[in-house]
Amino acid sequence: MADVILIGGGIAGISAAAECARGGADVVVLEAEPRIGYHATGRSAAIFIRNYGNATLRALNAVAEPIFEEPGEISDAPILSPRGELMVASEEELPVLDAYLDDAVGVERLTGAEAAEIVPILRADRIAGAMIERGARGIDVDLLLQGYARMLRTRGGRIVTGAAATGMSREAGQWRVETAEGTFAAPVVVNAAGAWADEVAARAGVARMGLQPCRRSAAILPAPEGFDTEAWPIFGSIAETWYAKPEAGKLMVSPADEDPVAPHDAWADDMVLAEGLYRFEQAVSVPVTRVEHSWAGLRTFAPDRTPVAGFDPGADGFFWLAGQGGYGVQTAPALSRLTAALILGEVPDVSETVLAAMAPGRFGVEAG
Repeated sequence: MADVILIGGGIAGISAAAECARGGADVVVLEAEPRIGYHATGRSAAIFIRNYGNATLRALNAVAEPIFEEPGEISDAPILSPRGELMVASEEELPVLDAYLDDAVGVERLTGAEAAEIVPILRADRIAGAMIERGARGIDVDLLLQGYARMLRTRGGRIVTGAAATGMSREAGQWRVETAEGTFAAPVVVNAAGAWADEVAARAGVARMGLQPCRRSAAILPAPEGFDTEAWPIFGSIAETWYAKPEAGKLMVSPADEDPVAPHDAWADDMVLAEGLYRFEQAVSVPVTRVEHSWAGLRTFAPDRTPVAGFDPGADGFFWLAGQGGYGVQTAPALSRLTAALILGEVPDVSETVLAAMAPGRFGVEAG
């Protein structure tokens, strides 16, 4: 018997479990894979971008930022590192750039020539406008994940791997979750199963939220010869048709794909990757000579592209923590504290407007 069961051992589930475990609550994380962070978390090219996402996500970013900057119990070492984000626009993409700048803070508009001074392989003649957020920073995802896992264990929590939720039922005020590692029971279950969150809900007899996993591919390329890429920001198209990030002396390039797929152990689609690398190649002055490695992960979105966080209105004790899309790592410190506050009966550190924007009941569905 536990107080809270969390299904899913990615950054969402592990961080929320660590926060729920403060004060002596008995918390268990059930992870289907042999290790935590196997799917989206372990494949993220995470960077903290204060202006990334809609108004609700930006509010979560504002809560998360000071936690990243002073992680305290999470980590003795810095989780963030200097990086910056540079986005470029063609003539046709200028309206997208203008719209982004309208609501952004800490962002500077640049000319094509100025953008090419920062990332010298960019073709200035193809850039009608650009912007840079110098305060964007890289996130050490593994340090963050393992820090929360250590914090969870220190607080008495448990992580059980190889424990897919094969059956779920509610009896006498308790959720019973059946797994290959045994049956676990608690009055509250948190659905933090990422791309599989709707599948977990259906297994529990709870209505789906209409969550859609989308594939995001990436490839590692050799660094352009004669350039020191480590000082470059992450850079890409403001219309999200490609982006590139310096990665351990090489370049990680993504086609910024977002193809709807079923939940699965994702891999890169060769044609999608080739098309994205072509778009990247058209924007820079160096050719793509070879791909050293490629992979893909899943980003899962709710219909309105805002996370789903809160108790299900039609299923007692069933808490949603899903639909984070491409924002899961950078919002984890905020969403984990929000989850713990709602479960433990405390006041969350976000507004009622933000809570309402993420509430499961906003889609008008209830358990059948």
